[in-house]
Amino acid sequence: MSTNNVSKSPLYLGSKDLAFPAIHTALKDPNGLLAYGGELSEARLIEAYSQGIFPWFNDDDTHILWWSPNPRAVLYPPKMHVSRSLRKLIKQDKYHFSFDSAFSQVMYLCAATRPDTWITQAMQNAYLGLHNNGIAHSIEVWNENNELVGGLYGVSLGRMFFGESMFSLEPNTSKLAIYKLMGHLLALEFICLDCQMITAHLASLGAIEISRNKFAQLLEQSNEYASIIGVWSTQTLQKPEQASEKHP
Repeated sequence: MSTNNVSKSPLYLGSKDLAFPAIHTALKDPNGLLAYGGELSEARLIEAYSQGIFPWFNDDDTHILWWSPNPRAVLYPPKMHVSRSLRKLIKQDKYHFSFDSAFSQVMYLCAATRPDTWITQAMQNAYLGLHNNGIAHSIEVWNENNELVGGLYGVSLGRMFFGESMFSLEPNTSKLAIYKLMGHLLALEFICLDCQMITAHLASLGAIEISRNKFAQLLEQSNEYASIIGVWSTQTLQKPEQASEKHP
């Protein structure tokens, strides 16, 4: 992503200014660009996510770009679509799972498996800081040789999980990671997984697009709850398709 359009963005963020503009002021082209500048401090990241804003940029030598796109992609845990092929893979019991046991490695592999990644070293350092403080989490998928072959990471605030990136080194292992995450979110009665932007991969799992206003309403509900801070455990996992529907 180029920063050529940065001059058209509504606000430049100074290094000490944590305030963001209202999300409805984000640009339509490029979709959702709200501000640029600032830094990836824990306080700024928490402030951003609590307002439905996320960072996205190309390298550590360019300005950080802050986004709030319209529409927004979300996945309600009870509405995850478990395809026949995914169900078959689950029943094969070829993989085992963990939470928060290889966060740095998951971030690294998310970056390494993308030729034009936005997951710079500065991003990895920032989210590792959030992870060390019990706010960012990873889900790991391990094969029978105990090799890390799939996973995802994101940020948990209130009752919303903000997905950042995923990877697969073996077929459909990122889908397995989302499946296990959905079970965890169901157990904790989370409102939804924020997927940011829709893709065919996410749509196949049941992700849908909603308006930015609707997303802001969900976020307001989420922010009424205290965040669950600390290391996550696989002991809370449920199967998404067996849970009752408790989404808005």
